[in-house]
Amino acid sequence: MINILYIHGFNSSPQSQKAVITKNYITANFPEVKFHCPQIASTPQKAVEQLEAYFESAPQEKWCLIGSSLGGYFSTYLSEKYAVKAVLVNPAIKPYELLEDYFGKQVNPYTKEAYTVENSYLDDLLALKQQKIVKNNYLVMVQTGDEVLDYKQAVEKFQQSRLIVQPGGDHSFIDYENMLPEITDFLQLVSN
Repeated sequence: MINILYIHGFNSSPQSQKAVITKNYITANFPEVKFHCPQIASTPQKAVEQLEAYFESAPQEKWCLIGSSLGGYFSTYLSEKYAVKAVLVNPAIKPYELLEDYFGKQVNPYTKEAYTVENSYLDDLLALKQQKIVKNNYLVMVQTGDEVLDYKQAVEKFQQSRLIVQPGGDHSFIDYENMLPEITDFLQLVSN
């Protein structure tokens, strides 16, 4: 059994556009692949525990990751821990710095859950930082017009990995659906 764990970004959900497009594409083209896209917990520590539980529930099965933004950061941690392939879409590289601007009360626009970003939140993110990465395990896709994250950070960190740098675009990754054949090829999915 092949499993894909899709990890959404900060203040996002399984109902995000990329998550829904990915699920529909995988379901239509790779019906034997099991697609997982949970609503991840709002705190990093709980989110990682929740995501690790997927791997630990079926350790003998093949797992792949697709992570968007903060989900890309979590995917990097999980890819290194479990030695699995990961596709990172406009990934956060230093969220422990970026999210300082989000200190205080947050409300997820999808779930309406209220929570607080505080020092412990940033400390938990910093604890997940991966210094060394297995270069062949990553396909990293960035767009230079990303208004939220500095795409150059991802290019620098993953310079030895498979990189796709598209000019323009934005944080949502414009025309993401056109990349799905390349994503599934990298993850070595085989259609029936």
